[in-house]
Amino acid sequence: MAMSIILKPEAVRVLSSATSKKRLLHEIGGIAEQAYGMEQSTVVEALHERESLGPTGVGKGVALPHAHVDGLDKVVGALVLLDTPIDFDAVDRQPVDLAFALFAPREAGVEHLKALALVSRTLRDPAVCAKLRANQDPATLYTIVTESQAVQAA
Repeated sequence: MAMSIILKPEAVRVLSSATSKKRLLHEIGGIAEQAYGMEQSTVVEALHERESLGPTGVGKGVALPHAHVDGLDKVVGALVLLDTPIDFDAVDRQPVDLAFALFAPREAGVEHLKALALVSRTLRDPAVCAKLRANQDPATLYTIVTESQAVQAA
């Protein structure tokens, strides 16, 4: 599975407006609507439902919110870099400034898990995260995450 299959360039954003976890999830819903034609309210509800099972802040400033959403035919994602880190109830209690949201069809099963593993592996790399945090251009952020995955596979 390739990061470029999961993530569209239009689904990468730098946000200054997200000041809370709730606001960030709302913004991610808006990105999903614009980039993939998903219903924002449905996405936000699915993300909140998943978060109620346990926070998806994985540590070191990274969150991987994810949810199953009706109407999708493949796993898709959105990458967000926050200007100001926010509390995300992360496992290490550190604020989050990088969030990669994944949305999967209800019946995705293994594909969802493969995508989650790919994103997790990519954002566990301190060099990738440092490059992402050092850039404010969405096109550059897209290139970093899609190229880093290609380098890891080599």
